[in-house]
Amino acid sequence: MKKYLILCVDDEREVLDSVLNDLRDLEEHFIIEAAESVDEAKDVLADAIADHIPLALILCDHIMPGEKGIDFLIELKHQEESTKARKVLLTGQAGLEETIQAVNNASLDYYVSKPWDGNKLHDIVIDQLTTFMIANEPELMPWIQILDTNRIMEALSDRRLSLSDI
Repeated sequence: MKKYLILCVDDEREVLDSVLNDLRDLEEHFIIEAAESVDEAKDVLADAIADHIPLALILCDHIMPGEKGIDFLIELKHQEESTKARKVLLTGQAGLEETIQAVNNASLDYYVSKPWDGNKLHDIVIDQLTTFMIANEPELMPWIQILDTNRIMEALSDRRLSLSDI
């Protein structure tokens, strides 16, 4: 089974540790990396691209030193290697105007406000990863026990039907 990257970006280490803890059960199937700045996230992405590991999902804080999270998500939307990745803003400080800008640029797939419920965050991540896999992964069967089983089964059925129409 092909490995995909989940990248978590937040300048507060305890927030990163909490996110990583909430996603711990996905470590067997995904490469989960943490970055404490946009610059560090760019380095992680460059390494993943060099190793041919696609970015499936990025969880990114907004208010950080240097580049802001929303600006980074917009930038990722316009890069070939990361345009398909699901982008989740995880913050309590993004302004309405900035969030609207990210949504209007199709650079934001979901918004989670801090503090979050760990189970809810996990469910959101599973939902976003399922959407990513259905759109980008030709072999869905291995993901059936990891992601949203019903949606994966439905996508497999839809694919079979569209093949029979040819």
